[in-house]
Amino acid sequence: MNSIYLPLLRDQLTRLKAAGAEYADVRFHDYDDSESLFFLQGELRNCEQSSTFGLGVRVLVDGAWGFASASNMNDLDSVFQKAFRSAKEAAKCCERPVELADRDVLENVRFKSPCQIDPFDVPLEEKIEFFKEVDAALQKGYVKQRYISYEAEHKHVHFLDSEGSYGARDIVDIFAGMRVVGIDEDGLSQERTYNLTLDPFGTRGWELMRDPKRFIEHAPRIVSELELVLQAPPCPKDVRSVILKPGIMFLQTHEVVGHALELDRILGYELSFAGGSFVTLDDFGNLRYGSDKMNVAADATLPNSPGSFGFDDDGVPCQNIVLIKDGILQSALTSRQTVTEANSKAGRFIFERSGGANSAMDFTRPPIERMTNINILPGTDGTLEDIVRTTEKGIIMDGDRSWSIGSNREQFHFACEIGWLVENGAITGIVRNPTYSSKTLPFWRSMSAVGDRSTCELVQVANCGKGLPSQIMRLGHCVPVCRFDNVQIGL
Repeated sequence: MNSIYLPLLRDQLTRLKAAGAEYADVRFHDYDDSESLFFLQGELRNCEQSSTFGLGVRVLVDGAWGFASASNMNDLDSVFQKAFRSAKEAAKCCERPVELADRDVLENVRFKSPCQIDPFDVPLEEKIEFFKEVDAALQKGYVKQRYISYEAEHKHVHFLDSEGSYGARDIVDIFAGMRVVGIDEDGLSQERTYNLTLDPFGTRGWELMRDPKRFIEHAPRIVSELELVLQAPPCPKDVRSVILKPGIMFLQTHEVVGHALELDRILGYELSFAGGSFVTLDDFGNLRYGSDKMNVAADATLPNSPGSFGFDDDGVPCQNIVLIKDGILQSALTSRQTVTEANSKAGRFIFERSGGANSAMDFTRPPIERMTNINILPGTDGTLEDIVRTTEKGIIMDGDRSWSIGSNREQFHFACEIGWLVENGAITGIVRNPTYSSKTLPFWRSMSAVGDRSTCELVQVANCGKGLPSQIMRLGHCVPVCRFDNVQIGL
């Protein structure tokens, strides 16, 4: 830990305040290590390891932001002054001065993600040998291609601001996945995948890879399911109840709940970049987003998820925010800047405070509103088997294969890897190329069953993109099995 730099960073923040800055903060990445491996047909095709070091400085002057970053500590004066000058220039064309919501000072807060075995302490040879064992479990005659991917990160970040806050994060994240591909009778490729899921109250180091139930034991399952898909008939064009397993439910939640409720999108800041939202400021407290079975939280307090990081890049502690309660829209993903603007534009007090959802990909980017852990809360409708028994005509779907989303998240189309038809409370067969589509609000309002806690999985998202320049973020979705009625499938 390069704590020798902290007094120097505090001095720079003091100088910016004396020069007229309304607010300033700095994120100092003491180290940011990453590693990735990619295997094709059991052969290591890519191996990358990197380590970065640097700082990002954000300054608010005359109601406008300035930002600068550097990958060394040789000339701190120039980095801080560059951010200050950028803010001064931006203020000349700022239509609406930025105002930051109040928050408590972050007093020496330290966050460490739960990890038993740092993946960077494990020899590369051990990792390669492990993934070759996984590949051996994927080999069957009908499996034409086999893919295995692995990523790990370990970073230590200091946060300081001109209001006296200080916090430090020590975070390990680990991602891994396997995919098998075969050719069906029509000459088209089919696939089954598995991506490493987490216990929200467990750990996320290399110990996950050593736990057979977490990874390698899923290899024979996806191989056998691929064989069934290759022999299955196409998904029918029909209107049915759709039962979504966590392997697709996470993406359904991510795309048309999480992204739709980022407040910067609602205010129009992402329209030219990653799209807007159909939600308006008048909708909070009023809009029926879904049925009364729909309860959603942005819970960044889960101990073990990449969407939990102690405090955001505004220096606001992570929180558990109710977004939707009994189907009614309550709140959004917010920052210190957007809550004040939203309350002012709405002419009413929608948000009491920042929800702690302002984050940057790394020290080279300024923070923007990002998803934390957007979770569908478990219900009382039992297990997958219980939900199937109460379904007259339906289809179970799993695995995200492709998706198309309206620019304002108002509609969607998802293609999945595998489908199981349900007739009169029983599974009757498997279909290939299952798809479903709907408008967002009618879909969520048709939610008729939510599985209990035993059906929940914490699915990681390793590559959520947003912003310009683009920022890739990591997060998680803890989601149960859910059923939706009268949904168009097979288009």
